[in-house]
Amino acid sequence: MALAVRNLVALLMMTTLCQVCFAVVYNVGDSAGWTLPIYGKVDYEKWASPKKFHVGDVLVFKYKRLFHNVKRVTKQHFKTCNAKFPIATYTSGSDHITLKTLGDLYFVSGFPGHCHIGQKLHIKIIPFPVIIPIPVIIPIPVPQSNNTSPAPSPASDVLSP
Repeated sequence: MALAVRNLVALLMMTTLCQVCFAVVYNVGDSAGWTLPIYGKVDYEKWASPKKFHVGDVLVFKYKRLFHNVKRVTKQHFKTCNAKFPIATYTSGSDHITLKTLGDLYFVSGFPGHCHIGQKLHIKIIPFPVIIPIPVIIPIPVPQSNNTSPAPSPASDVLSP
């Protein structure tokens, strides 16, 4: 039993530690990048909807610095496209954002009017599924001790004429 508990603890630790091993790098908007939807023909809501984001994954926002930026905002500011009070601002043109906690993240373009025409992204970071092994009990046959036939003697192995 102690071995099973130790193995389970080791598995859970490996699962936690290896979440980074399975990190996925997402290029926001794929080949279109982070741009106005009318130019890149990308709907960021549709882009994000089939994806499963996890802690350790990385979002890469690629854009032209002269025309765009990325601002992480609250849910309320996301809904109203208010980029005046960002939680964080990114301006490199190739921003790599590592997802560190579970929950919802909201991003908008801080350039006037961009968010209102769809340059905004909401993602939900979900936990990795934890796979817990189910112990399998294999019965081991035990020899029966109440055998009624006598044990063969060395003399009984010799054939009589």
